[in-house]
Amino acid sequence: MTRLSAAVRGLVTALAALLATTAASAPARAKPEPRAPEDFVALSSVDPTILQEMRYFTPHNFVGEPVDGYRQPLCILTRPAARALHTAQRKLLRRGYSLKVYDCYRPQRAVDHFVRWAEDLDDQAMKAEFYPNVDKSRLFADGYIAEKSGHSRGSTVDLTLVKLPARPTPPYRPGQPLAPCFAPEDERFPDNSVDMGTGYDCFDTLSHTLDPRVRGEQRANRLLLKGTLEDLGFVNLAEEWWHYTFKPEPHPDTYFDFPVSRGSLAGHR
Repeated sequence: MTRLSAAVRGLVTALAALLATTAASAPARAKPEPRAPEDFVALSSVDPTILQEMRYFTPHNFVGEPVDGYRQPLCILTRPAARALHTAQRKLLRRGYSLKVYDCYRPQRAVDHFVRWAEDLDDQAMKAEFYPNVDKSRLFADGYIAEKSGHSRGSTVDLTLVKLPARPTPPYRPGQPLAPCFAPEDERFPDNSVDMGTGYDCFDTLSHTLDPRVRGEQRANRLLLKGTLEDLGFVNLAEEWWHYTFKPEPHPDTYFDFPVSRGSLAGHR
């Protein structure tokens, strides 16, 4: 080997080592966030009159803190579900009511947050409001928490009715006294919605849509919501008066994980 070739070989070896060191020290590129398919829309772009109180963006929920994946207080749905809600809203406005949504599309990372919370039996900060009569160790067995949610497919919505003109709802302050979600309306957390017999996300059999113990005006309110939505293709989950899924679902077998934000939608990329 000549002196020149040995020098060149040494230079190449040194350069390779330098490149390897640089690559190892460079920060890993952030994995790009998943995006929504083209047929997902912000509900407000289809019907800006529907009220929104996105509970999982706030600490006022059974977890007691903002939930993973909720970057903005925004209702996102598949376009067919959003259009059906628009039709329902037009019918209800003529009767002096508005729809109000609590949750719409829910990313899988939010569902994973629920699962971690449910497995932490020591965290019972919100028990007094959301599951007073349920042992937290029973949340999976009793069906209140699961590892997958239809919300992640994009055509399921949690919602209620509000009598117009809508009153403001006082904000929840972490640490404030909690009242059972099935207490009389004037004792529960104040909500500008009509009285459905329980609050939203109440882990109790009184939340079953047709529970016979719910009568009078409370039952009439549930049936008004149910009848209006079912006429337009929504199917109610019998255990939750607030939970409806539009059928047929555009994505019946896909559980999405893009964040709840306008940046996840087409046209904001």
